[in-house]
Amino acid sequence: MSDPVGKLPSELDQLPDRDTEETAEWAASLDAVAQAAGTRRAEYLLRRTLQHAEAAGLALPKLLETDYVNTIPTSAEPEFPGDEAMEARITAWNRWNAAAMVTRGSKYGVGGHIATFASAAWLYETGFQHFFRGKEADGSGDQLYIQGHASPGIYARAFLDGRISEQQLDNFRQESGGNGLPSYPHPRRLPWLWEFPTVSMGLGPLSAIYQARFNRYLQNRNIKDTANSHVWAFLGDGEMDEPESTAALALASREQLDNLTFVINCNLQRLDGPVRANFRVVQELEAQFRGAGWNVIKTLWGSAWDELFQLDTSGALVRRLREVPDAQFQTYATRDVAYIRQHFFGANAELVALGALLSDAKIAECFHTSRGGHEPRKVYAAYKAALEHKGAPTVILAQTVKGYTLGAGFESKNANHQMKKLTIDEFKSMRDKLDLPIPDSAFEGGQVPYGHPGANSPEVQYLNERRAALGGPAPARKVKQVALPAPADRSFAPLLKGSGKQEMATTMAFVRLVKDLMRDKETGKRWVPIVPDEARTFGMESLFPSAGIYSPLGQTYEPVDRDQLMYYKEAKDGQILNEGITEAGAMADFIAACTSYATHGEPMIPFYIFYSMFGWQRTADQMWQLADQLGKGFIVGATAGRTTLTGEGLQHADGHSHLIASTNPASLNYDPAFAYEIAVIVKDGLRRMYGEQPEDVFYYLTVYNEPKVQPAMPEGVEEGILKGLYRFNQASDLENAPAADAAKIQLMASGTAIHWILEAQALLAADWNVAADVWSATSWGELRRDALECDEALLRGEVRTPYVTRALEGAAGPVLAVSDWMRQVPDQISQWVEQDYTSLGTDGFGLSDTREGARRHFGVDAQSIVVAALAQLARRGEVPASAVKEARERYGL
Repeated sequence: MSDPVGKLPSELDQLPDRDTEETAEWAASLDAVAQAAGTRRAEYLLRRTLQHAEAAGLALPKLLETDYVNTIPTSAEPEFPGDEAMEARITAWNRWNAAAMVTRGSKYGVGGHIATFASAAWLYETGFQHFFRGKEADGSGDQLYIQGHASPGIYARAFLDGRISEQQLDNFRQESGGNGLPSYPHPRRLPWLWEFPTVSMGLGPLSAIYQARFNRYLQNRNIKDTANSHVWAFLGDGEMDEPESTAALALASREQLDNLTFVINCNLQRLDGPVRANFRVVQELEAQFRGAGWNVIKTLWGSAWDELFQLDTSGALVRRLREVPDAQFQTYATRDVAYIRQHFFGANAELVALGALLSDAKIAECFHTSRGGHEPRKVYAAYKAALEHKGAPTVILAQTVKGYTLGAGFESKNANHQMKKLTIDEFKSMRDKLDLPIPDSAFEGGQVPYGHPGANSPEVQYLNERRAALGGPAPARKVKQVALPAPADRSFAPLLKGSGKQEMATTMAFVRLVKDLMRDKETGKRWVPIVPDEARTFGMESLFPSAGIYSPLGQTYEPVDRDQLMYYKEAKDGQILNEGITEAGAMADFIAACTSYATHGEPMIPFYIFYSMFGWQRTADQMWQLADQLGKGFIVGATAGRTTLTGEGLQHADGHSHLIASTNPASLNYDPAFAYEIAVIVKDGLRRMYGEQPEDVFYYLTVYNEPKVQPAMPEGVEEGILKGLYRFNQASDLENAPAADAAKIQLMASGTAIHWILEAQALLAADWNVAADVWSATSWGELRRDALECDEALLRGEVRTPYVTRALEGAAGPVLAVSDWMRQVPDQISQWVEQDYTSLGTDGFGLSDTREGARRHFGVDAQSIVVAALAQLARRGEVPASAVKEARERYGL
């Protein structure tokens, strides 16, 4: 029999059929069911068969969607271990205080979010009472990624357990006077409470995955036993639209991160309206996570729906739930029963008959408020099932009503995300709904009171007992400072003495230094090299066989280059995190490693090396997340600058990352010119970040791929290297030094540009009798930071001179600053330089060319520098004006 017209062959057509008769019998059985009982029954049987096959471990493609019902039916829910009435009272107090805090703050215009926590209260409370492990237990406890807009509820709970005062609640979003509370989870602002900043949406879920992965990394490398640490990430369904939210789902399933649970609060609303107005976001998310290999648990309907599902003998209700779009369901949540009967149950005769069996009160309860995310028994069942599932991460899709318990003016309304306060009457209605003992007299003066049952109340005692059983308060951040010993000087010695006649790029100098530091007996194992699939580009392949590339499976194959010295070696205890082509993933790795000192009490020393252009430009938001989380480590922008990456051109040519980096207060930014500068900077960075008095900073270094002879370190330059500027040599040091009365100029450069000004120095002396001193500006950013601190001190009446001003004091002539960056980078210090100051840089778009061609194009090669120097001197009358034109013609500019 021929195939129907238009039928495409499937993979089954390519497999031999051992028993065609048996296959035909199965097909005939399905046809018979469809004819006798209808296609819906046939569909049901097929789905149940596939589900059974999946549970039995048969190698079949998974169903990407299941029916729009709870994964765990009521009959299968485990017994709830807590005092449900007591926990309801605790949750009620938290709901009240969260709403009161935001409303009281609204009179100052600081805003706040009420509706998010109102919908998610039981998702958090059930975890705090029964699942989330604290820091005082064995190990590191759990890691909690709290949804940013739910922070008022977390503050309310900390108020109930005595960790936050009423005054602090009143200082929500008012931090400048001290004793305030930050708007969202910010470890830098409230470091004893918050561990993870999450409000930059999408970064929380991405970081949670890599945190769970890093926990396994520490375990497999025998650095910390993290077997009992579980990562919980609380997310909004609207947040899942962020690309970062789902960017690493496959990584989590591929590495079988069953120490990770996503809890997505599906209240079906984002900031301005429905998440999927014309579709069903729960079904979409289920398919997305199942397709990525996750275990999916749907907790959608409350127990009030049990009666409806029992009466649905034909499956009409389930089919109707699958077809109603989210926006319409939100409308049902706000309309009267007559509307629901007409528009939901009126869809077909089977539903009309079902609706006739239900009271108005039952319909109102089901469609207005009864959601799985509002019932602790259902949430408990989902969390317990997530922890018991092995071999894959779990996502819980919990349906709730946004604004739940805040009153009809809030619940399921499109605008509720922007609604910042309740009226007194709305609070009284909420009080009655929550059954809280707050008298009307407490509202005198129009102020909403906070509520607390008392430090010795049964509620607080119960709360404290549950937290004690789970290992102490949560969320909480506890740092036990562990100072790392300074590495031996021999690791730094090769870079300090220079490369002799051998040429070496600063990228290679950095890699060689780290390779030596990784051999240190005390701290070598704590280095975490992170690279996004560019290790060979940066000359790091020599680390592969010695350090190994981390893989939880080890190496299950024979590498193609096994017979070579530097073969590709993966290992379960591998040290290198080679992430593939994902800068965002590598940054998430870096953040987890940078904050291990706080999360696990194990300081690690990560360095993340990448194509310079693909760092701050692509992942600057994560660098802010790193700063918020008080991370420590080295970010290394390799192949830096706009003209050093020969031939790559526009999209690879970075001339601006130092400008972006300068906006981050926690980032110490260096652009070293020589290998010895790298050694000095890294050594001091280890002291500042991991020494006896560790600072909450991280380092950004730019290194270059241009081979150059590396000089030995001159005497007495360490302070200047670290502060950002020192004189590398003087014109008088040249073999053919200019005359004593020659015009003088100061040439200043960072990074690879030092070589251009050294050549220009020689040309100025030989061709124009101009004496130029050469300065290495290792950090424009640190010079500016110091100068700004001096300016601030002056406003306090303290007179301090910026380092850059002092360093250049008495230097004759004007200053010409040059870099492979746009001019705004060196221009950061111009106002504190007392000499005449101009700059040259690589402003504009990059282009493909040789290094020489690109530098001539941007006007930063040695000859262009000479012309610019002569022009500066000519304006001062120190060389003839004609010299500028003559130089242009001589050098063919």
